[in-house]
Amino acid sequence: MSRAVPPRSVARSPERLVQAGGLTLCCQTFGVPQHPALLLIMGMGAQMVGWDDDFCVQLAQRGFHVVRFDNRDAGRSTRFDDAGTPDVASAMMRAWMRLPVPAPYLLRDMAHDAVGLLDALGIARAHLVGASMGGAIAQLLAVHHRERVLSLTSIMSTTGARDLPAPDATAMNALFRPTPLELAAYTEHYLKTWRVMRGGAFPEEDERDRARAACNHARGLNPAGAARQLAAILASGSRREALRGVSVPALVVHGDADPLVPLAAGVDTARSIPGARLLVLEGMGHSLPLRMWPRIVDGIAEIAGIAGIAGGPAGAGPRR
Repeated sequence: MSRAVPPRSVARSPERLVQAGGLTLCCQTFGVPQHPALLLIMGMGAQMVGWDDDFCVQLAQRGFHVVRFDNRDAGRSTRFDDAGTPDVASAMMRAWMRLPVPAPYLLRDMAHDAVGLLDALGIARAHLVGASMGGAIAQLLAVHHRERVLSLTSIMSTTGARDLPAPDATAMNALFRPTPLELAAYTEHYLKTWRVMRGGAFPEEDERDRARAACNHARGLNPAGAARQLAAILASGSRREALRGVSVPALVVHGDADPLVPLAAGVDTARSIPGARLLVLEGMGHSLPLRMWPRIVDGIAEIAGIAGIAGGPAGAGPRR
């Protein structure tokens, strides 16, 4: 049962560009800066606005200072255009054959970007919430930067282990269709892609997807950046063994109808992190539909509450 939150206004910053580890990252915050920080990390090819404004507001109403940002090679953050566009088919074949995959950077580099962002914002420790590739990045932060992490929520993500079930072919085909750059064509492409990712469910999300497509287009598309992020995913290998050393409170959220990252990947993630909780959402695919927000927000708040009990009042940790 979702806890009712009385409606109230939530302060939000304008989008801003910060220097983080030699890169420029675009970010935005919601809520009170003195509250415990919660860092939202988006997935492959997705911009920070993939975390809907209202989703961020709901988290801020639960007592978090919410930070969302564009990963490198997405939105308004630094692009790696000089690295060229990877051959996606070749990279996937090499990964399937367990051969090294060339990539201009790895997911661990993207985790370092997040640390640099926290430094730039004066945040010593944060609750982490990552979706898909963002979940993998959050996992790596919990592995390699434990001192910066209060809690971990990994949504529709994976350990990256090669023995897990493959994505559905229809989802893969939808994901890797060429992305048109003209607004009307891009909007239709986006709508069709996310209908597949939702597993054909939640038709009410179409209008929300239309608005998301317009926002993405206005902020700037970067299909080559998404290909470089995919190469980073494939080149980074498995985190299964490393996750056994994670010691922060952790929640794994996964839909049982996910066509891109099958539920088995979420189960494997939860089993790999000591003490992790698993929240399986019935009917949810590879998306964050509005109807699922109450359970997701509740789960994030509950796992952060455990960190608060273990780590001091409100789980805020020191800020600088």
